[in-house]
Amino acid sequence: MTAMTATSASAGSDPQRAVIDDDHLGRMTLGDRRLEREVLEIFVRQTVIMLERIAGAEPALAAAAAHTLTGSARGIGAWRVARAAEQLERVANGKSGRAALDEAVEELKSATVEASAAIAARLGDVLRGH
Repeated sequence: MTAMTATSASAGSDPQRAVIDDDHLGRMTLGDRRLEREVLEIFVRQTVIMLERIAGAEPALAAAAAHTLTGSARGIGAWRVARAAEQLERVANGKSGRAALDEAVEELKSATVEASAAIAARLGDVLRGH
């Protein structure tokens, strides 16, 4: 199992359980390792920016930032991040209240921390390979 997958033994057979879907990422970057690295670095920076925008924001702004993260996460195969961002967008656009919004924000933070750690491990592997 690569550094990009969850620690669960079932992660290798279920792309939805992978932290970053290697096959999807490879298709999106056409197998170009330099492009892959650049896209992953941009994703990590973007998650930091979007989470800062979301923190304490009005629901409409939180929904817009979450929508941006959904697309970015789908682009690299960070499915948990995409699902968490989609959930945050739904909650922010609904009438669920601040507690539900805070819970959705925490789930998105958790997913992005997990993805960022997997990306850092992968980029470290890429550096050691050169």
